[in-house]
Amino acid sequence: MQHPSAGLPGTLGALRKTRSSLPTVKDELRENLISKLKKKEPLFPGIVGYEETVVPQVVNAVLSRHNFILLGLRGQAKTRLIRMLVTLLDEWTPYVAGCEIRDNPFDPICGACKKLVREHGDATPIAWLSRDHRYVEKLATPDVTIADMIGDIDPIKAARIGQNISDELTVHYGLLPRANRGIFGINELPDLAGKIQVGLFNIMQEGDVQIKGYPVRLPLDLLLVFTANPEDYTARGKIITPLKDRIGSEIRTHYPITIEQGLAITEQEAWIARDAQIDLRVPDYIREIVEQLAFSARDDKRVDKRSGVSQRLPISVLENVASNAERRSMIAGEDLAVPRVLDIYAALPSITGKLELEYEGELKGGDTVARELIRLATGKVFTSYFDGENLNGIVRFFENGGQLKLDETAPSEKMVAELSAIPDLMEKTAKLGLGVSEPDAVRAAAAEFILEGLYAHRRISRNEEVGFMAEARKREPAEDDRRKAAKRNFQ
Repeated sequence: MQHPSAGLPGTLGALRKTRSSLPTVKDELRENLISKLKKKEPLFPGIVGYEETVVPQVVNAVLSRHNFILLGLRGQAKTRLIRMLVTLLDEWTPYVAGCEIRDNPFDPICGACKKLVREHGDATPIAWLSRDHRYVEKLATPDVTIADMIGDIDPIKAARIGQNISDELTVHYGLLPRANRGIFGINELPDLAGKIQVGLFNIMQEGDVQIKGYPVRLPLDLLLVFTANPEDYTARGKIITPLKDRIGSEIRTHYPITIEQGLAITEQEAWIARDAQIDLRVPDYIREIVEQLAFSARDDKRVDKRSGVSQRLPISVLENVASNAERRSMIAGEDLAVPRVLDIYAALPSITGKLELEYEGELKGGDTVARELIRLATGKVFTSYFDGENLNGIVRFFENGGQLKLDETAPSEKMVAELSAIPDLMEKTAKLGLGVSEPDAVRAAAAEFILEGLYAHRRISRNEEVGFMAEARKREPAEDDRRKAAKRNFQ
């Protein structure tokens, strides 16, 4: 099979016939971005909810040829966004064949390439680098060293090639030089030790690095991009002020602003289209409850705002909800799995680990807080479907002594039969767009959603032993006064 770069110039002389120079990385990004903007092409496909906020600021940073930082809480697609910057690079770019730092053949900066071009001239061999290989990323950790980032002396290399250890050819290049003529991303920048951050000063301002005290100038051609979490400024480390001053643009990311944006992200990322023997059908109201759960958690005073609630929460919860529905269908011997509200409660393990609680939340416990958030989310979604709907007939069934305990593993047909005993219940599922011809699993899930919604609004009650039942009757104020008077008279 022919290599994609076949047919491109293979020597410096052949390359000179097609062009006389190469743009810098930042100019290349700028030119390609302008071209995309003029053609109205999508810039960052798959990035949802940033079209009017973050993306315009990233565009401005690239047009300004700035190094920039994305600052935001966890789970806000920061890393995904900086990785997509490679789509703004040329599909192929030439470099001196065999060069560790992908040197520009028209203007080499490393000693070996300078020597090669001097000796071979137009016969200097040229290789081609694809845009996907022009992105280098490093997760900042406290143990990262200057040698990792910039480079160090390599005595073994010196001995192998027979060079003096002080010669530039004996240097082992670090990540920064190896990212030359590309994009270098550092995730979680505050976790990088202060002295290593100092080592980035020159490359960001003067565009060069020095290795182990050598008077070796490497004017690297790079776009530097960073990500950081605001809580890291106080929790684990900080970005030192001189480095912040050298970063051209600081861009704030955010969680989805609307439920619709959250739903689009979760649908895009969650593994729901499964290749299995069981057909999986997730109702819209279940998706909405899962998404509302994340929104409610972000607003809840018991959840730590500084830590945030990642968009990974609804993604993981929806996957877990679908799996519990699959498990139930397998046990019941059915070929259709339809998630129900009870499956969201079963997904507690994918919720509690993603919530950092404040003191009040810790006192209640993660499970209790998560259950209350599910109930709150269910109530809000229920209102969006049934606001103003007369559901008194269903409530009266329980007030008259009716009870219903649903067996999670019961076949859907049996569940529908039990739910049909409640007046008006199955008829009200039409508000969810259901007809009488819908499969039993779909109808059972819809009817249970209505009951869970009434429970969320405290119109009926539910417990583990009895199931759904009437809400405990509240005493009238006059009755309370009589009880207090009787108690005083007794004393």
